[in-house]
Amino acid sequence: MTFTDNARLKSEITGYAADTLTPSEAEWFQLVQSLPAHLAKQLSCLIEADKDRLVSVFYDRLLQNPDARAFLSQDVVHDRLQHSMRGWLRRLFVERTLDVEAFVAEQRKIGEVHARIQVPIHVVMQGARLLRNEIIDQLQNKAFDLADFAVLSAYTGNAINIAIEFMSQAFVSNTKTDAQTDEAYRVFALSQDLSLEREIQRAALMEWSQSVLFNLYGSRPDTALPALASSDFGLWLHHKGDMIFQGSPVLDNIRNDLKYIDNTLLPAMSAAARNPALNIAELVETFKNKTGEIKFLLAELFQAAVAMESGRDPLTRTLNRRFLPSILAREVKMASQKGMELSVMMLDIDNFKAINDSYGHSGGDHILQQVAESIFTHCRANDFVFRYGGEEFLVVLIEAGSAAAFETAERLRQHISGQKFTLPDGGTKNITLSAGVSTFNGHPDFSHLIETADQALYKAKQNGRNRTEVAFPLV
Repeated sequence: MTFTDNARLKSEITGYAADTLTPSEAEWFQLVQSLPAHLAKQLSCLIEADKDRLVSVFYDRLLQNPDARAFLSQDVVHDRLQHSMRGWLRRLFVERTLDVEAFVAEQRKIGEVHARIQVPIHVVMQGARLLRNEIIDQLQNKAFDLADFAVLSAYTGNAINIAIEFMSQAFVSNTKTDAQTDEAYRVFALSQDLSLEREIQRAALMEWSQSVLFNLYGSRPDTALPALASSDFGLWLHHKGDMIFQGSPVLDNIRNDLKYIDNTLLPAMSAAARNPALNIAELVETFKNKTGEIKFLLAELFQAAVAMESGRDPLTRTLNRRFLPSILAREVKMASQKGMELSVMMLDIDNFKAINDSYGHSGGDHILQQVAESIFTHCRANDFVFRYGGEEFLVVLIEAGSAAAFETAERLRQHISGQKFTLPDGGTKNITLSAGVSTFNGHPDFSHLIETADQALYKAKQNGRNRTEVAFPLV
């Protein structure tokens, strides 16, 4: 029977409607059918006899992987996972079910569990590779003739690969769903009254700091000082705050300050309260500074959230960079499917550091706002304008080829070089702009457009600034 004999397969497969059969499902059925009975029996006996060792080898190796240790423990392995793994091996190599629906459902259920407990997919792939190699090693030790060894090795590899394929499909689907749910929650949380939430957490932080000082100077200096992590503020930070502001470097800075206060500063203050020879005043001053720093970082965190909520950079009113992957991936897909033109324009204000050094950050901010206004003026309403970095902007020019993008960049560059930009003190300043342009050439990865536009921008800088260079994207 060949892999293309789908009509026969569809009529024989148990539990599946013919019109729902996929190539991988048909491949599993054919794989089981194609294994000769005498080899199937020998493989079954080998797995039955060796399954406990195979399971131990599998989990012993995985427990050496730092990524796996995050979700595995010896108790969990012995109590539940080893039993499940033995059953999986039996169904794959001993029972070899022809009920494709049941087989696929089991693999997908395993993939869903992996996604829920956040087992890294590369750890699963590593385990599958290890298991396949162990079984093939045992086949070699049994001294099969070359033809039988080839058949059994192929069956082992294909059986595990097909099972992992169905697991991976469910893993990716569930992970994507979970990510969408998390993002929906963040959007919901950000839609609440952020100003009120900020004031609540500031009050909680100050209430905790006052309780620390009260305990420190109170009638019972031997009482343990309350940890910030277990305060109302700390609980909010580790749970709700972590969900809302996930991935924020400011959040990481607050966490680091919290750990320093709880693990280093509070124990030192407690010791100083019990020992008059220690300088408690210096420690209290450090405590106040650290608390003030967290208060400042908290304000910065919420300010960034307000900008995220609106989807725009608060200074320039350009789109928030976090939306760039979604927008550009969608435009690349449309350009590929419908044959549309698409270009990216990367812009950088020349010698911007000198502007900040001479006129301060307020002067630099004033320039950035006016440059953004000029970009909006010279681009179409349907183009997407992002603030890409400090003084860098990125424009997604929809349905625009290389010539049109170059023309837009040049028109904008010439306008900038001839404009007098106002400063906060009433003075004016002339500036120039460098630009790099890249045009979609069929490459499916949107980051390729960004990288080649950035390379063109770098070339414009290298060639003297105040110029536009066009990239020719690599295939």
